[in-house]
Amino acid sequence: MSILEMLGLASGKEKKTVIADGADSVREISRQLEDMETDKARYLAAFAYLLGRVAYADRNVSPEEAEMMEKVLIEKGRLPVEQAVLIIEIARQQNRLLGHVDNFLVTREFNELASREQKKDLLTCLFAISASDKSISNIEDAEIRQIAGELLLDHSTFIAARSEFREHLDILKKRE
Repeated sequence: MSILEMLGLASGKEKKTVIADGADSVREISRQLEDMETDKARYLAAFAYLLGRVAYADRNVSPEEAEMMEKVLIEKGRLPVEQAVLIIEIARQQNRLLGHVDNFLVTREFNELASREQKKDLLTCLFAISASDKSISNIEDAEIRQIAGELLLDHSTFIAARSEFREHLDILKKRE
């Protein structure tokens, strides 16, 4: 979508709402999961998008992060490798192109689809993605904290997930 379309200034085009744009990211990913039950496909689409959101928080997705995202989606989503790779690539591109618009909307949708345990599991996966290159930057840590808040998880839940990856937190590493 162009900036003119977002502002409702494109000729011959109807205005799209911001909510519709956020849902479009999840729909694009979930189209790749058409053989699955709809709620599960939407859950996996939002899950993959959130993995990409954290990986792209520093405006760069390292090869280690991409590999870990695929691994997590294969294990947690029980998807074949080819499908996981495709979904992760779409999620990465959606974050790169529309992340600024879709982040809260996709997280809100995930919040509605996921149980408390699934949300806690997601936090662990987000930290695993960030730690895949042996370093969790302050930006990535802040992004995960933001997601935890958007998922209505309390601070102690965030800290519990974060503590598993303590040795990778840049803020706690010794400066030389």
